[in-house]
Amino acid sequence: MPVHPIAAVVYKPTDHIEALLARATRALGERGVKLGGVLQHDVANVIEEDPCAMQLENLETGESIPLSQELGRGSVSCRVDPDALARGSVAVRGAIARGVQLIVINKFGAQEAFGAGLRDEMGEAVLAGVPLLTAVGERFLAEWKEFTGGDSTLLPPDMDAILRWWSELQADT
Repeated sequence: MPVHPIAAVVYKPTDHIEALLARATRALGERGVKLGGVLQHDVANVIEEDPCAMQLENLETGESIPLSQELGRGSVSCRVDPDALARGSVAVRGAIARGVQLIVINKFGAQEAFGAGLRDEMGEAVLAGVPLLTAVGERFLAEWKEFTGGDSTLLPPDMDAILRWWSELQADT
């Protein structure tokens, strides 16, 4: 089976995908891989008054971007801050322009499945010839396959699988 420069870790709700991607990016960075992109981190345990707080980490600079917005008690609207997504977009596009070796975007989730979020930035990485690593929940796997035309490597939620994909990709180039 060919190794594609587009890879998605397929995960279930019970998998700790954010922690896995954080460990994988650390390991790749320690191997000298020049990374760009953004990772989501749940920070509810840090911000006690906001049990759903999230941040984006710019992998190139280490900057933290608050991702959740306070909408008030009883709100059922999406808490993702559009300004944070715009800042994440700028981070990804800038990293591509600066020639990083790998773009990592935390996930192809509901926003991306429906044409928003960081979907365009994923496409830009691919068009620029920069390998892309992301995660996709099982419930959005059909949308992911449609987005990629089936041309991606699907990985289990396993550190060794991610590192092996990167090594095999480098061996092919």
